[in-house]
Amino acid sequence: MTRADQFEELDPETKARWLAYGRPKADATEVFATLLGLRVEDVRRDYCRLRMPFRPELMQPGGVLHGGALASLLDSVLVPAIGSSLPEGSRFATIDLHVQFMDGISGGDVVAEGWVVRRGRRIVFGQAEARAVDSGRLVATAMLTYHVTPPA
Repeated sequence: MTRADQFEELDPETKARWLAYGRPKADATEVFATLLGLRVEDVRRDYCRLRMPFRPELMQPGGVLHGGALASLLDSVLVPAIGSSLPEGSRFATIDLHVQFMDGISGGDVVAEGWVVRRGRRIVFGQAEARAVDSGRLVATAMLTYHVTPPA
């Protein structure tokens, strides 16, 4: 059993909407997830798996993936996980992010899994893990808190 198996599948329309997260828009608007090249691999109610393809531009001078890129991946993986259960038009933003870097990564894609731990009316708590694709090695974990504003 994988972590994804613990979460309920989404209806096809909602799943399709969140699978497109981070992809370039038809109007050419680039968002941060697009700049990082993030790609949703799976999304379910309260869960997401997101890949960050290796790019040399994401490395720091010491020869390992920049911690900011890894933190952004961990933060971004919760966006579809949280949004998948909210009404369209809801807004939500990170209000707390705690990252623990476990190991450096010097090349290759990184995959993060993120899941909701608890939902309140306005606050959502989540966790995320990032692993090196080639070895499965855990490279970072995060605990996150988001503030939710329902649609107007």
